[in-house]
Amino acid sequence: MPGDLVLRGSIVTTRGRCGKQRCRCVTGELHERTALSISLENKTTLITLRSDAAVAEVAAALERYKVARAELEARVAESLLELRLRLAAVPALAKERA
Repeated sequence: MPGDLVLRGSIVTTRGRCGKQRCRCVTGELHERTALSISLENKTTLITLRSDAAVAEVAAALERYKVARAELEARVAESLLELRLRLAAVPALAKERA
């Protein structure tokens, strides 16, 4: 489907205080937020996911990344095997011509 996101990273839950003096978080009941944690150019970025729908969409995008990466790794393994076979055949051809 066009427009499907493909993301790497992790869904994390963070807890913290908001800073309001009369808030429940002052007494220890911290606010929770769900976010996508991703490292870009050696910097970790958190992107807040404000709804359950956003969490579900990001979770699906993370799964698509895992599938795509596994497919790519399988293709690399196949290509490496093919390269080894080709390189092994080259000396045999050179010996036949001599």
